[in-house]
Formats: sequence, C-alpha cells, structure tokens
Amino acid sequence: MSSATPRRSRRARRSLRGRVLRVLAVVVVLALLAGVGVLVVRLVSGGEEEPAAAPPSPTETVEPQVRLGDLDTSVVAVARAPFCDAVDPEAVSTALGGTPTDSREWNDGEATRFSKREKDVAHEYGCLWSSDDVTARAWVFAPPVTVDRAQDVRRAAVRADGCERRTGAAAFGKPTVALVCERKHDAEASFRGLFGDAWLTCTVTGREADDVVVERANAWCVAVLEAATAAA
Repeated sequence: MSSATPRRSRRARRSLRGRVLRVLAVVVVLALLAGVGVLVVRLVSGGEEEPAAAPPSPTETVEPQVRLGDLDTSVVAVARAPFCDAVDPEAVSTALGGTPTDSREWNDGEATRFSKREKDVAHEYGCLWSSDDVTARAWVFAPPVTVDRAQDVRRAAVRADGCERRTGAAAFGKPTVALVCERKHDAEASFRGLFGDAWLTCTVTGREADDVVVERANAWCVAVLEAATAAA
C-alpha cells in the first residue's frame, strides 16, 4: 500500500498539470484570434480608427424682421435734420433687393435733381438709393409742420394722379397715410406721416406687384424711422 500511494499522487499531479496546460493553450489561441480580428478591422479601415462623430451644430436663431405694425409710431420723435448717414446699409440692400448702383443726398436750400426731369431747390433733408429696377427714397420737411398742415399734405398726396390709398396699412406717425401710385411701368409704395412737427416720407418704387412693393416699403420705412429718430 505504501508504494501505490506515491504513484497515484504522481499521476494526479501529471493530470492536473495537463489540464492547466490545456487551459493555457486555449487562452493563448483566443488571444491570438482577438489580435488577428483587431488587425483585420484596422486593415479594412485603412489602419486608423474611425473618428468620433462631431456633435450637431446648434440651430441658428433668426430674428423676425420688424414691421411698422410692431411699432407705436404715434409717440416717436423725428428731427428735421439730415439723417441719411444713419440709415442701415443692409436695410438699403433689402429694400432694393440687391446692391445699390446709385445714391444721392440733399439738404435744405440746395439745388437738387430729384429725378431726370425734376430739379428744384430743396426744402427738405432727403436721400435715395437705386438699383437697375428699384429705388428707395426718404425725406423729411425742413420747415415745421402743424397738424392742420399735415392734414392738407396728406389729402394732397391722396389726390395725386395715379395714387390710391392703402386701406388697413400700418400707421406711420399721426396723421398718416399709405399710398400705392402708378409711375409708368412701376409701382411706388409710400408711407407718410407727422412725427411731432416733422413730416417724414419714405417710398420704394419697383417693377413688381403692388403687395411686394408695399412689403418692401414697410420694412424700408422702419429703417428710415430708426435713422431719423437717431438724428432727433
């Protein structure tokens, strides 16, 4: 019995060693297979890992464009003074639908050519910008204007040839009037009104549908009013 026990012990140790070696062999094979898999992935992808996706860019916030209807123009003060330098150039481009090709400014008492056929001494402060098909103008009377005088000016504008009052239009001062006038092949949309003792007018003339020209004039007159207010 004493000689059999050591032999059984040695066999048990050899059996345990064999199992350990087999387990180690399996681990080595799995590790090699995993390495080959990584190598294959890198070869297929050009040897480089795919870069992480960039985070989505935040959505840009576009501020809505201000219209005359958004403003209380009855309480705005306008100066009877030059204001054209304060007009936003971006507002000019928006009114024209592009870059201006011509511009002009005039002051009270200056001999001014208002159009190809009209030249006179100005009693106002004003300016215009034009492109091939669109012209944006604005001016403010140099002399002070009373409410009664403003009513007369408003009625005269409504009675002008080819002009029609735009009912339901936003107010532009008080008293005020919005017009669409036919100028040969063009439509001229204008907003006119009294701000304190200053009578201010802004117009857009273009070869587009009346509603389009009126919308251009509406946005344009907001920019003109801001400039004329800054001069006050």
